[in-house]
Amino acid sequence: MSDGPSYVMPENVSRTLGRDAQRNNILAAKIIADIVKTTLGPKGMDKMLVDSSGNIIVTNDGATILQEMEIEHPVAKMMVEIAKTQESEVGDGTTTAALLAGKLLENAEKLLDRKIHPTVIVKGYRMAAEKAVEILKSQSVRISDESMLKNIARTAMTGKSAEGSKEKLSDIIIGAVKYVGEGNSVSMEDIKIEKRKGGSIDESELIRGVVLDRERANAEMPNMISNARVLLLDIPLEIKNPETETRISVSTPEQLASFVASEEKYLASISDKIIKSGANVVFCQKGIDDVAQYYLARARIFACRRISRSDMEKLARATSAKIISNLDDLKNEYLGSAELVEEIRQGEEALTYVRGCKNPHAVTILLRGGTPHIIDETERAIRDGLGDVIAALKSGTIVAGGGAIEAELSRQILGYARTLGGREQLAVQEFAYSLESIPETLAENAGLDPLYIITELKRAHESGKSTFGLNLFTDSLDNTLQAGIVEPTKVKLQAISAASEAATMILRIDDVLISKMQKKHDEGQYNME
Repeated sequence: MSDGPSYVMPENVSRTLGRDAQRNNILAAKIIADIVKTTLGPKGMDKMLVDSSGNIIVTNDGATILQEMEIEHPVAKMMVEIAKTQESEVGDGTTTAALLAGKLLENAEKLLDRKIHPTVIVKGYRMAAEKAVEILKSQSVRISDESMLKNIARTAMTGKSAEGSKEKLSDIIIGAVKYVGEGNSVSMEDIKIEKRKGGSIDESELIRGVVLDRERANAEMPNMISNARVLLLDIPLEIKNPETETRISVSTPEQLASFVASEEKYLASISDKIIKSGANVVFCQKGIDDVAQYYLARARIFACRRISRSDMEKLARATSAKIISNLDDLKNEYLGSAELVEEIRQGEEALTYVRGCKNPHAVTILLRGGTPHIIDETERAIRDGLGDVIAALKSGTIVAGGGAIEAELSRQILGYARTLGGREQLAVQEFAYSLESIPETLAENAGLDPLYIITELKRAHESGKSTFGLNLFTDSLDNTLQAGIVEPTKVKLQAISAASEAATMILRIDDVLISKMQKKHDEGQYNME
């Protein structure tokens, strides 16, 4: 046997072991949490993100910030996944989830320094998370009226650039949710958000129907149809191109004229079927030939072409029309209805409005604003509000906001920790202290003294005021449930669940192997070992 060194892994693989790996991972998570920390709450600050092309995003939405950032560290990418999961599941609470995960790992580091094994910490965190879910459910309040839903929407939008118009926007959100369904049937897919530059946020409106970023196919068509009978087609109103290369041999002018005439005859026949159906508005997913446009325009039919599949589905839900794939199957009952279909042009841009649908299961929120950045941030605020309201409707319960529920969870989990034995008790205590980071950050971002606020908040909760939290409109402690500062229980459940799961996964990692790109100089190629 040779006494020389044995190489198991290639040279381009870097390895971090044991405590160093844990410290490195925890540091990455803390950095991500610190990035979004200042955006939390109604007085949080905004971030400006500039990509390599010079595109600018100004936002305080945690999910947008983390998704748009270019991140290399694998644990930091896991933190971004928390935000994505939170956003996809409930539509809000991403900053809370990321901040809580970072704090759980920061507090776990203190226990690691005291020689407490990661598996003990993981067990304690899991016990605390289960207890937190139990307490959350017991502290939840049933939604009794529409005003509670409006409070949820207002709370979600507070602190965004759209805050000045939150009354108007919260009415739009509640109206949209009421139209598209009740309870568990409500879906974000049924609510379209269309953006247009110009005007103010207060000019945004809810359309009981669908707004399309399309104009009529032909200028000779009417630009407005009342009592619309809507036909939806996913077939082309044009001559199909052959799938393989095809040659047509024409030797005389008569043959050419006959060929052109046969094409026109076909287009006239399909146009005639549409005209006889009684439809006066046609939305086509594919193209519409110039000849078909002529016949439809002559029959005073409004037609739009190249409508996206998602918009076609929304039109079907809004107008109660069926999407037709064969004109021979066309029946009168397959047509939808709307009070008004019209094209409205502003400058060079045109929008088609399908308004006044009787029982719409799809609606459109038309957002306006002075600049693209304002409109985009308003859209993010609307999506947060919609996500919160839909989550509240699905769970049927809410909790007090302003850090009140986190303060109560912390108090009760600390009491639970005192009933435990062994080292898991210490992990449960650190979980409870981590929850205090939410009201602490809210106070810090509002320019208040975090230490004083946390002390007073603890005193209030110890005296039985379980719904007391930070009312940052008055910069004081208040009964936030009565003040209308509320959040859906589902958002908090998901945030605590996602944060604790991510923290426990990261804590269990004690060896990090990273393969780096290696350049083969002699071949001028890259190779990943």
